[in-house]
Amino acid sequence: MLESRIMQWNGDHISREKLLTREWIVTNGLGGYASGTVSGAITRRYHGLLVAALPAALGRMVMFSHVSEHLRFGDEDVVSLGGEERSGGQLDLHGADYLREFRLEWGLPVWIYKVRDLVLEKRIILPHAQNTVHITYRVLEGGKIPRLELRPAFHFRHHEMAVNEGHPEPYKVSAVENRYEISSANAHLPPVRMRLCDTISRFTICATNIHHVVYRIEEERGYNSVGDLWSPGFFHMDMSEHGNATLIASTESWESIDALTPAEAQEVEHQRRKRLLDDSAPNGCEGVAAELVFAADQFIITPAGRAEEAARAHAAGDEVRTVIAGYHWFTDWGRDTMISLEGLTLCTGRHREAGYILRTFAHYVRDGLIPNMFPDGEKEGLYHTADATLWFFHALQSYLHHTNDRATLRLLLPTMRDIVEHHLRGTHFNIHVDPADGLLYQGQEGYQLTWMDAKMGDWVVTPRRGKAVEINALWFNALMLLAGWLREENETSAADCYVQHAQKAMRSFNERFWIGDAGYLFDVIDCPDGNNDPACRPNQVFAISLDHPVLARERWESVLNVVKNQLLTPFGLRSLSREHPDYKPNYHGDLRTRDAAYHQGTVWAWLIGPFIDAWLKLHPDDKKGARIFLEDFPRHLGEAGIGTISEVFDAESPFTARGCIAQAWSVAEVLRCWIKTA
Repeated sequence: MLESRIMQWNGDHISREKLLTREWIVTNGLGGYASGTVSGAITRRYHGLLVAALPAALGRMVMFSHVSEHLRFGDEDVVSLGGEERSGGQLDLHGADYLREFRLEWGLPVWIYKVRDLVLEKRIILPHAQNTVHITYRVLEGGKIPRLELRPAFHFRHHEMAVNEGHPEPYKVSAVENRYEISSANAHLPPVRMRLCDTISRFTICATNIHHVVYRIEEERGYNSVGDLWSPGFFHMDMSEHGNATLIASTESWESIDALTPAEAQEVEHQRRKRLLDDSAPNGCEGVAAELVFAADQFIITPAGRAEEAARAHAAGDEVRTVIAGYHWFTDWGRDTMISLEGLTLCTGRHREAGYILRTFAHYVRDGLIPNMFPDGEKEGLYHTADATLWFFHALQSYLHHTNDRATLRLLLPTMRDIVEHHLRGTHFNIHVDPADGLLYQGQEGYQLTWMDAKMGDWVVTPRRGKAVEINALWFNALMLLAGWLREENETSAADCYVQHAQKAMRSFNERFWIGDAGYLFDVIDCPDGNNDPACRPNQVFAISLDHPVLARERWESVLNVVKNQLLTPFGLRSLSREHPDYKPNYHGDLRTRDAAYHQGTVWAWLIGPFIDAWLKLHPDDKKGARIFLEDFPRHLGEAGIGTISEVFDAESPFTARGCIAQAWSVAEVLRCWIKTA
């Protein structure tokens, strides 16, 4: 038995606030998930026991919000295990008195409660590739065994909708024997099908509205934070010693739901997770690396509802795969997918899925660009990005390094050439190579085209229009990679042409980006106002870290020293130097306040990856020294999203985790570098 992350709990000595700020998440390989706080209280609009990934144009829907859990030892002797927060600040967290342990076992959440002489265990799994949740209760030991009462609560709505919006009553309840269906007046939504397994039970119809439920994190983030839930009644069953009871909720057909018993579903999922470790790199199957392998699995999905895409892939003998950029609110983003590919798939032995992802995105190339993102519930992507397509070259090179899959290279090579040709002559969003210096210019008013993409209404916080440092590092790298691939395919003349473009760009880069007196690189040159931007940002590290560094070797040490001294933190790199007047030390508050800080100091965990790559290029024998830059991440795995890595952190101590509780490129880059520095 692998117990990868254990949180012991003693309410007498530890603040109960900890139970509300530690979150868990389980995903289903479709983009759906279950998630909540360790306490059981739902504090985000995204929390729910079943957030189903439904076909377009529905997207991810909260279909099962909460279950209240009570142990009845007698008519007047009732113990509550869960938490609900009501308006006025009153928090029902009686379960904190009885919780003894929360742990992730094979990456899956397990709670242990002790009520008098009773020790009760709760587990949650989502069977892979199903919009189904299993919540299993088991008596581990005890004297008097109580009756267990479970009251499910619902509010059907898209997971991005405010908690006071969505599909309100009336809900309809139908029952045939021990099968129950909850449906709404919206005919486009599937019903939630529920049953209680492994025990003799009853369901009492006793509909009630649960008013004024407070979602405290939504309140902190400046959104509507008070909503209602509706419950049709409650299940009740008499527990027995060492007996199980499993509540199943699903939007699948009854045939799919009944295909596996709860015990079989548990075993199948554990075997699937064991294979994840068996297939990983040799030094990725235990300890912190194993935890990160389970975390990485959460992001690799078969997207729901893209029937045409699936049919096209199947006709070619392929499968559709993509990467969710982060939970809870991100969908699949091109940039995040390409940056994350190596850590999520290649370091974990999922080479076939890496190929699926690359070929999936190649199909969506339009006018030399891959999609920046696919909006939730949509079939077509948005293309407003200047760097995602260039990261595609990096991802393909990583894939070839691990697999030497020449067939995929030959399949994609015409697409990669087409991308470069579009950039040379110009494509959308004013993305074009300047013939004067060979550098890549990007920028169109009103658009955020680089990874520093915060935008609030018409306000683009960091527009970075001009020739951005990492865009040109990626451009040089793409040209050199393409030339190398063409040479391998005996297309020498074409390869030589792209090398000439690369050499011109390299000369101009080193002449124009270097700030000699400061010892680091401009962030953007040739801005719309005619100036160069000297802001000290982490983007310059890519001039060293990529396969083909564009920066002259003699300048590496100076740049890395500046980045290390001004930007490095225990959890990644600051997005802006403290010395800059726009620097923001904290990322919190309402949306406008957060966006103002998003790339103006806020620490990004994924940037530790390119920093370590650059460090090891300068110090190739210093793996031990490079590992030091990762030494605080194991502690973080017990905070925020337990067992995973957050999107961002505050720029100053104590470097509080912020943003998404689980971010693909954060997990991917820490896992990749953890293995690399072993």
